[in-house]
Amino acid sequence: MGRQTTAKADERRRRKLARTSVSASPTTSTTSQSTIGRQQTGVKTAPKARNAKSAGTASAAKTAPTTTAGRRSSGTGRSASAARDSRPKAGAAKKPAKAAGKNKTASVLKKAWIHLRDDISSLSAHPLTTYFLILASVVLLTGLGLVMVLSASSITSYDGGAGSSFAYFNKQAMFAGVGLVLMYIASRMPLQFWKRIAWFAIIGGLLMQAAVFVPGLGKETKGNANWIGFGGFQIQPSEFLKVALALWLGFILAQKAGKMTTFGHAMIPVVPGVLGAAGLVVAGNDLGTGLVIMAMAVVCLFVGGFPMKYFILLGGVLAAAVTFFVLSSQNRLDRIQAMLTGHADQSAADTMGQAWQSNHGLFSLASGGWLGVGLGASREKWSWLPEAHNDFIFAIIGEELGLVGTLVVILIFAVLGFAMVRVVMRSNSLMVQVATAGFFALIIGQAGINIGVVTGLLPVIGLPLPFVSYGGSSIIASLLAVGVVLSFARTEPGAEAAIAANKERLRSSLAVLARKKRK
Repeated sequence: MGRQTTAKADERRRRKLARTSVSASPTTSTTSQSTIGRQQTGVKTAPKARNAKSAGTASAAKTAPTTTAGRRSSGTGRSASAARDSRPKAGAAKKPAKAAGKNKTASVLKKAWIHLRDDISSLSAHPLTTYFLILASVVLLTGLGLVMVLSASSITSYDGGAGSSFAYFNKQAMFAGVGLVLMYIASRMPLQFWKRIAWFAIIGGLLMQAAVFVPGLGKETKGNANWIGFGGFQIQPSEFLKVALALWLGFILAQKAGKMTTFGHAMIPVVPGVLGAAGLVVAGNDLGTGLVIMAMAVVCLFVGGFPMKYFILLGGVLAAAVTFFVLSSQNRLDRIQAMLTGHADQSAADTMGQAWQSNHGLFSLASGGWLGVGLGASREKWSWLPEAHNDFIFAIIGEELGLVGTLVVILIFAVLGFAMVRVVMRSNSLMVQVATAGFFALIIGQAGINIGVVTGLLPVIGLPLPFVSYGGSSIIASLLAVGVVLSFARTEPGAEAAIAANKERLRSSLAVLARKKRK
């Protein structure tokens, strides 16, 4: 009984202590309980997680073939549909092909242009390029001139009593042959030779020009007393005077470089020489040739460094002289009026008067069209167009060869002028520069005046087209002038060495050919 009471009291005591400890630390007990619960839960759930993983692996292994097969089938379907979609459509495939073709063509053209530009640059730098440009241009113009003289003069030559359509052509071919020989000889002369004969050339030219006023020696042709006749031949000394004047001006201005500081030193002997040459020509009633001489003098003085104040003074004097000679001649005034009116005013343009030649020159050009009526098929040369083989041969070129033929002639003259400018720009000698500038004004300027007359831009002056028109004095003097320019072109730096190398190469080639023939 006592033991039971005691046991009950101890039990109550333990419960009381337990309650007190629980109420004093609730957080600790909660934490410990949760920790115990987690440990128990972790112990219990770990096998389940392992079982889940193994189950998932098994299920994945089971479903893998099915999924792979599905993916393969879906991939095959996609590739098939992509293949169907990637098939080129009829209109869509042409655009990329065209673009690629255009790009390829552009790249090819660009490469070709680069190669062409490099070739032109290397060719332009060669010291003999100028020489061969001049030579080729002159040979082409001379050959074309012979053909056109034969075509334009065939009717006039036969009808004139010669009984042959080749009469004018034979004479022109002979004159061209003489001129080519003189050109070759002149091209081989050194610069010192031209310096030594400059004074002799101008004196001889002035004396020949003065000889036209000697009775029995001077001849008058179509109103111009500008010819010398002997032995059945006639020579126009003014053509050779122009060559001599350009050469002499080059020599004098080179000698006076930097010394023309006073009026007397600048004017003497340049101005008397120019006025003497122009005055003798104009006194023979040949104002057209006088204008060419004045233009040559102006160009030479400008290039030669003539003082500007004296240059303007001399230009004013020459302009006043030209105005006087134009106003003092009714024939020249009528030509100017015909140029301004043409065939628009029939009262001013009498069909058999001043405008006849100009109008028929324009008719000849107009009837040629683009490609012409054919070589030898001109209608204006049947005595409709006066001087068809001489001053107005450019009109026959336009009629028979068309606009294309006239442009080719102008292009060849442009190449010749360009080559002459190269001589001026690349030479180290002032004489070469001045004289070549004078020859440029002589040949290219005269060609421009002739073409301007034929096309109606200038009044009829009576100047031939260099190398092309019929005329022995004109073609011989023009070829002689070109020979002098070729001689100047050979003085370009490096030209002599290039000529020597070409000669050596030519000799080697001929030696090889000779050996082959012997074998």
